[in-house]
Amino acid sequence: MKKILMLAAAAGLLGWGALPAEAAPVTIKVAYENNPGEPIDKAMHYWKDLLAERSKGEITLDLYPSSQLGSKKDVTEQAMMGMNIITLSDVGFLVDFDQDLGILFGPYLTDDPQKLFKIYESDWFKKKDAELRKKGIHIVMSNYLYGVRQILAKKPINTPDDMKGMKIRVPNNVMQIKAIEAMGATPTPMPLGEVYPALTQGLIDGVENPISVLYGQKLHEQAKYLSMVGYITNTSLWLGGEAFFETLPPAQLKMIHETAYETGLYSQKIVTELDNQMIDKMKEAGVTVVYPDVKPFQAKAKAVYTQFPKWTPGLYDQIQAELAK
Repeated sequence: MKKILMLAAAAGLLGWGALPAEAAPVTIKVAYENNPGEPIDKAMHYWKDLLAERSKGEITLDLYPSSQLGSKKDVTEQAMMGMNIITLSDVGFLVDFDQDLGILFGPYLTDDPQKLFKIYESDWFKKKDAELRKKGIHIVMSNYLYGVRQILAKKPINTPDDMKGMKIRVPNNVMQIKAIEAMGATPTPMPLGEVYPALTQGLIDGVENPISVLYGQKLHEQAKYLSMVGYITNTSLWLGGEAFFETLPPAQLKMIHETAYETGLYSQKIVTELDNQMIDKMKEAGVTVVYPDVKPFQAKAKAVYTQFPKWTPGLYDQIQAELAK
């Protein structure tokens, strides 16, 4: 007994008591479409190291970049079935669970990501979060900055008229499909991993995404005009299935959420820094950067907000009021 007490005291001095003694080690798979070296990959390595340190090795994140575990839809379905997996998502992908959430991914809603992050901390969103958990979705991180979405294409875009007849790849969510359509192009949904060959084969004329993703996927090798339309300020969510997360002890769950929030702050720091570096590298590779007047694009895109009859009445005005706070 004396030996046991001595070991227990030593464990306390060494900080082994961060998690309850009965807590079993847990491994969580982290799946994303982006390639190694992109800001998202750097952020996930930051989170992995932070969580391993904070949990004294009790919680491990296994990273699976480059769509190794399937498309976003595939991974989300795996999570819903209770697997120990999380993935990057946007509110635009959650409209199947709550139509109102799509508005937070609306075109030109705001150019200030901090205003969007405040909405995620609001009572309105906390209620949405609770409802999502009842439907099986567990939001792990809500302060991740993915970047501002621009258009990389095979011709310059100075006005919405330039987009007519162009096939622009978009993720398969209704908000982005409607936004690109409203601005004049033909939206072409496909997984990110299929975009490079689609550009090469001429199946699409361009692609929209933050600069870091466009560069990280090497899409500038096939499309040489970067048009800075900035149509979505893309804050993102990391989510998994409630069926898995409700099995974790409270101490582990708290640690995962706390380190997730710190990782979100880290993402906000590195995205802007890396964007500027990557624009320079794209220029060196022969890309022409176009800075159009975005007001005509804004005017066209505003029509999107009238195309969702299932939204709660007055939702647009409610969100605008939240953004103005």
